[in-house]
Amino acid sequence: MIEYEITARRFNRAYLPYLNDTTQTQIFFGGSSSGKSFFLAQRCIIDVATMGRNYLVCRKTARTIKKSLFNELCKAIVAFKMERLFTINKTDLTFTCINGAQILSAGLDDTEKVKSITPSHGVLTDIWIEEATETEYNDVMQLRKRLRGESASPKRLILSFNPIYQTHWLYKEYFTHYTESPYRRDDLFILKTTYKDNDFLTDQDRYTMENEKDTYFYNVYTLGNWGVLGKTIYTNYKVEHFDTSTFDNIYNGLDFGFASDPTAYIRMHYDKRNKRIYVFDEFMELEMMNDAIATRLQSIIGTEYVTCDSAEPKSIRELQTLGIRAKPAKKGKDSINFGIQWIKRHEVIIHPSCINFIREIQLYQYATDKNGIYIAKPVDKDNHLLDAMRYALEECFTDETAIYF
Repeated sequence: MIEYEITARRFNRAYLPYLNDTTQTQIFFGGSSSGKSFFLAQRCIIDVATMGRNYLVCRKTARTIKKSLFNELCKAIVAFKMERLFTINKTDLTFTCINGAQILSAGLDDTEKVKSITPSHGVLTDIWIEEATETEYNDVMQLRKRLRGESASPKRLILSFNPIYQTHWLYKEYFTHYTESPYRRDDLFILKTTYKDNDFLTDQDRYTMENEKDTYFYNVYTLGNWGVLGKTIYTNYKVEHFDTSTFDNIYNGLDFGFASDPTAYIRMHYDKRNKRIYVFDEFMELEMMNDAIATRLQSIIGTEYVTCDSAEPKSIRELQTLGIRAKPAKKGKDSINFGIQWIKRHEVIIHPSCINFIREIQLYQYATDKNGIYIAKPVDKDNHLLDAMRYALEECFTDETAIYF
């Protein structure tokens, strides 16, 4: 017999009543640091080990799963001392329990894999979509069709996310009649939580959440409310699939970061004749050393140039010594606003796989002064890829004007 440890003290109290909830569609939303993702990982591990349920865990892109869902599931296994119950495949990001039940992983950018994915025994009983605001309506509707076949356990679709803005399809689909949490209607259950529901946060964690200065981010990420966007900067964009095989006017941009801010890379094609910018590749990661950045860039850009934030000449020089054709961006007076106005005169077409860039451009807003009046200055938050975009396109700016950004 293999012993394991499931005790109430390992759970946030706010979530315990929903450990055995079998409602068909379940939504866990609210502020950041609320513990919702870890609870769902805990419940997933327990369901698989004790009930033989088969899970499919998803995000919009496959590459984001390992550092989010996969790690949360691993931590839950360790917390319950269930290491001997699971075989973990780090390549396929699958978990197989000794009872035969499985946790499978898939990115919604690989539609063929999602269509064909099936557990070794039985059928899928649960689909959990993390960061569901990254997804499109059709993504979720297609996934729902995967919950078919006979099973002893009720099937569930589980969505977890921070509520970014009220015009999102998730709000229109599920929150039209929502009043307060917990909410139940027919086969729908909704639970809203915030950092106040996370018993395991430190005092410093709570202080950071409570002292967010930006109104929008405080409302969404601290209070967990659906956001109402202020004066959005970019409206000249759309998200759609496109073929990149003919692109020959490529620009690369890099914004340095490390601990609290991520390193952010973006790749684009500029169609000058039709005034279109195609965004088709990105990466964004915390605590990347320069050698790791160089390795990642080498596999993407080869001998192409990448324009970097000039505030870090030492990092640029180190990338150069590592074989990357890195060059500093040029900056001048009112450079940010100039770059924004130039980009706004173009159509920005974004590939659906660029989820971080999509999120940034959706939320990019003008700041307000102490009287709540909008000023000609963007909110300096969650704009790493947008900054990298301006760096990458600087030579296009100078084609049209003598002003450097």
